[in-house]
Amino acid sequence: MIGYVTLGVSDMAKAKQFYTDLLSDLGAKVLMDMGRIAFIGESMKSPMLAVCEPYDGKQCTAGNGAMVAFSAGSKEAVDSHYQKAIALGATDEGEPGQRIKDRFYGAYVRDPDGNKIAFYYFG
Repeated sequence: MIGYVTLGVSDMAKAKQFYTDLLSDLGAKVLMDMGRIAFIGESMKSPMLAVCEPYDGKQCTAGNGAMVAFSAGSKEAVDSHYQKAIALGATDEGEPGQRIKDRFYGAYVRDPDGNKIAFYYFG
């Protein structure tokens, strides 16, 4: 159902490197790069993340209440992605932990441009 989610960024090279490094173990790579926008994912037929410089030429801002969530596949993978994101320059927005009884385990960070991202596991 979801084709792609777009995040505004201030430095395309830095954003592409951050997200391809962060999500490399999920098969992520730059699939299409059109200069001011690049699509990152496993394939053009799967949901993708797009990073782009805003079309209006103004400074990008992180949406208040907006977030991109990546399914990690396990609690251990949530922990690993959280630590990897921090090592790549993200900031903490909620350390890994159980959020909803035994059903939802998640962690939250902000990328170098302030976009909020989550890693989660439904167990």
